[in-house]
Amino acid sequence: MKALNSALTALVLALAVAGVAHAAKDDLDIARLNNSLDQLSRDPTLGSYAQGEQARARDAIARLAQARSRDRAHALYVAERRVDLAKATAQLQDAQLKITQLDREHDQIQLDGSRREAEQARRELERQRLQYQMAQEEAARLQEEGAAATAQAQQAQAQAEQAKKVAAAQAKVANAARKEADLATQAARAMRSQMQGGDNSSDTPPPKKGQGKK
Repeated sequence: MKALNSALTALVLALAVAGVAHAAKDDLDIARLNNSLDQLSRDPTLGSYAQGEQARARDAIARLAQARSRDRAHALYVAERRVDLAKATAQLQDAQLKITQLDREHDQIQLDGSRREAEQARRELERQRLQYQMAQEEAARLQEEGAAATAQAQQAQAQAEQAKKVAAAQAKVANAARKEADLATQAARAMRSQMQGGDNSSDTPPPKKGQGKK
């Protein structure tokens, strides 16, 4: 009988020790999960994200603390997954926010680049407009100079035609004068010849009487 009582006492002690060890392990798991979740909530970057997932993880840890021995393994698995999901969700939301910020920065960079390109295009267009205006002014100047040169050429041609006509008239006058001079010369020669002929006939002595008859 004493041996049986001793055995029962030993069994009770063993169960008590096992229960204490199991309770201690439960406390360690709960403390580990709570510590992991506290680190997430205190994180300056991730703490403000996944608030709903953090709350559900704390509920899962509370259910683990209240779970019976036969339900503990499942409750522990759910609590660990909830804590992991809270961390992953916080990291995902932070990454999405960073991506959104990068997209905005990229859009701003593209907008700034588009503005610079638009400004460069506007300056180039203004430069081409000024060049076109200068070219038009130069063409107008050359056209005016060409018109003036054409007018001068026409005036010079008219003056040349007039000079040609004057020269032709002068040539006719000179030709007529030359003909008159020739005629005057010929008349003077004829008159001189006649005068010389008259002088020769007056110097010959008249024939004697009877010389003409035999």
